[in-house]
Amino acid sequence: MFQVTNSPFQQDQVDLLNRLLPTLTEGQKIWLSGYLSAISVAATVPGATTTVQTTTSTPAISKEVTVLFGSQTGNSHRLAKKLSGKLQEQGFQVTQSSMIDFKANTLKKVQNLFILVSTHGEGDPPDNAISFYEFLHSKRAPQLDGLPFSVLALGDTSYEFFCKTGRDFDQRLEELGGKRLAPRVECDVDFEDAANQWMESVLASLGQASAAVQAPAAASAAVEGTVSEYSRSNPFQATVLENLNLNGRGSDRETRHLEISLEDSGIHYEPGDSLGICPHNHPRLVDELIAAMGWSPDEVITLPKTAEERSLREALTSYYEITVLTKPLLEQIVALTPGTGLEELLAAGQEQELKEYLKGRDLLDLVQDYDLEGVPADSFVSLLRRIPARLYSIASSSKAYPDEVHLTIRKVHYTASGRVRYGVCSTYVSERLEPGQSVSVFVQDNPNFKLPSNPETPIIMIGPGTGVAPFRAFLGEREESGAEGKTWLFYGDQHFASDFLYQVEWQRWLKEGVLTRMDVAFSRDTAEKVYVQHRMLEKSKELYQWLEQGAAVYICGDEKKMAHDVQAALVTILKQEGSLSQEEAEAYLMKMQQDKRYQRDVY
Repeated sequence: MFQVTNSPFQQDQVDLLNRLLPTLTEGQKIWLSGYLSAISVAATVPGATTTVQTTTSTPAISKEVTVLFGSQTGNSHRLAKKLSGKLQEQGFQVTQSSMIDFKANTLKKVQNLFILVSTHGEGDPPDNAISFYEFLHSKRAPQLDGLPFSVLALGDTSYEFFCKTGRDFDQRLEELGGKRLAPRVECDVDFEDAANQWMESVLASLGQASAAVQAPAAASAAVEGTVSEYSRSNPFQATVLENLNLNGRGSDRETRHLEISLEDSGIHYEPGDSLGICPHNHPRLVDELIAAMGWSPDEVITLPKTAEERSLREALTSYYEITVLTKPLLEQIVALTPGTGLEELLAAGQEQELKEYLKGRDLLDLVQDYDLEGVPADSFVSLLRRIPARLYSIASSSKAYPDEVHLTIRKVHYTASGRVRYGVCSTYVSERLEPGQSVSVFVQDNPNFKLPSNPETPIIMIGPGTGVAPFRAFLGEREESGAEGKTWLFYGDQHFASDFLYQVEWQRWLKEGVLTRMDVAFSRDTAEKVYVQHRMLEKSKELYQWLEQGAAVYICGDEKKMAHDVQAALVTILKQEGSLSQEEAEAYLMKMQQDKRYQRDVY
């Protein structure tokens, strides 16, 4: 009987618990503890939600577990490794695999399935999840009667299709007969706490109700150990060595070459990895927001999690996101400020109007448009999420530049709704980050964008604009290691005279044979715009020969248009030079992707 005298429950709740608890099986108690652990995420972690479906029976727990991940930048992969480690510590036999490497026809044999997957672009699966996603949603997908599963979905609430891929997997597994062991958890960009809570609910659901579940914080420390590791939540305070504008006179672009010291950090990176920068908001926007709300910039604000105290101005500058509006944020603000008219924008039937309003507007726009002045600062900022770190492809080889890391960052600025808008991190870097100053950074490894293990494998690199950054790292690495494989770079920008990034280095590598050949496209130097995909089509015969010789293809840059145009060009080349049908050409590319010969770092 439930008779604890100092419990927080009312008498009617105690009566309900006393009626329920004796009727539960051990399996049901384990499931319930996992569910309660996971559902607490929604209350304590911004951007995390859970969903649960009731079942009439609890499946028997097997000691065999399969952990599948789909990851574009490496977050899901790292979390999958962490979960696998925790499961192995509890005596489970774990099979961990990326979705692209998993043999889909063995799915029927899986005993327990845990999926960790991000959502890429406009609700799309990441590259290494596409084939498994399509298989699972096809008629070939098997019935998974009673298969215990759970899904961790990673996403960004600033995108319309937040965590769509994770939701799709969760729904499809249920449709095929699977049974949730633990509720799906959806993570925003600040995902560590939500992911840890999900892992604890998974362990509890598998019958491992250990001290880890009773004290999640202590468990995380025990699993991760006491080794100091710089990460998204614990960035390294690095010193800026150099900050140069790569564009020449007359260019309407500003592209910064940033050199950062990693001395004494112990940080290691490889070509293809990214560097995360924790940026600051523009001080002008911060001051305008404070004035519009009638706040005092010196008011003391307590930051979440750490209980650290900062002035309001400092907190809005370096901690809270104020440049992006999301539907979840507006819904919270409506609850805090009823009667402002914001309810109408969120009403059913206004989805398109809401989408248009959110696009390109920031918190200052919202405050001015809906007259939110007067809301207490501490109540308002508690609704805001932390500024997401910005990831940039590393533009250097650590072999060539020990204890340094280089980045290539193009400044973003434009006018919208009557005001000049600034890219948060690119403007921070270009206007307010000087040599000698410190910047908070961490390395994000990207196992999905790596040089071939065989140094003799030919590589084809396609990177217009700042997309060329990782290929500077690739060639620097190959130069230092003495790799003899052929290399071919397709590069493009607006003008040859002012926008040819790293021109001297490419020319030196061409002269020395590190770079075998290079084709360029400067779109504004000709009457008709010419882009990298046009150069590829012009060289279709030679490019196809390289593919047939086993060359690996790498694409870096804009995902929305460039990456699609380049892929379409590759399909056209395969059809034209290989006499393949559309379906055969697409299958050729898919096989290349499965063989790690077609890799993309797109954003």
